[in-house]
Order: sequence, then structure tokens, then C-alpha cells
Amino acid sequence: MWTTSSAGRPAGNTDPVADAAPGYAVEEYNYPNADKILAEKNIVLKRGDGHIVLADCASEAGLLEVWARSKDKICFKVTGNSGWLTLEIPAVYAVKGSVDQSAQVDMTVGTEEKSFDVAKNTWTAVGESADPEGRDHMLVEIRTSK
Repeated sequence: MWTTSSAGRPAGNTDPVADAAPGYAVEEYNYPNADKILAEKNIVLKRGDGHIVLADCASEAGLLEVWARSKDKICFKVTGNSGWLTLEIPAVYAVKGSVDQSAQVDMTVGTEEKSFDVAKNTWTAVGESADPEGRDHMLVEIRTSK
């Protein structure tokens, strides 16, 4: 049942509908199931655009491979023309680029930040194996491009 005011308009709340509409969804790019991956594999995956994802190393050839003293080989499937992923993997010493894309990996050692270029389908010494002092480096970001 509708009630009207003396002016013929509906009585009660007359706020425009648009004011009550929900806000915009904002993508934060958080890595899905990061807590589960941390618990099961002890790998911190933070944020990314979805073009670099953790993969089973035995699932296919041509994956991006990360080698660290603290873990078994860690593999990532790389898709699209470019991608990025922030993460934390300690004691990384080598990275092999995926079959189709080159990469740039950013690492930290103490308060220093270092970047290494990784050619596609090629092994690259990074971190402690490229450091004259042999210090442990933390892998903190991977960026890929064709």
C-alpha cells in the first residue's frame, strides 16, 4: 500500500536510489590461498596480477624455476605478455627463466636491494651465488615480459 503526500509524491524516504547503491569493488591483487600455501610449503606469496602462479614443477616443461638453499625447487607458471608477483623466498641462489618470457627478479640483502635480469629459458646466478660476499638474499619480486 502506497501513501502519498499532499503534493502527490510518495511519502516517506525520498532519497535517490543511486545514493543507496553499493560502492565499487577494488581489486587488491592479494595472492589467492596465500595462507594455505604458507602453511603447506612455507612460501610467502603476497600479491600479483595473476600472470605468475605457483605450479607443480613436474606438471609441465618451460616453467620459471627458483632455486633456494632453504627449499626444494619452486616453479611458477607464467602466462600473458607480462606479469608481476611479490613474495618472500629466502636464500635464493639461481633462477631459470620460463620458456617464453624473460624476467627481472628483485632481491634484498640486509638493507640493500638488488635486481637481476633473467633471460628466457636460461639459468642465471642470483643472490648469494652472484654476491662476492656470498650473503643470503631474499627474493621479493618477480616481473616477466615477452
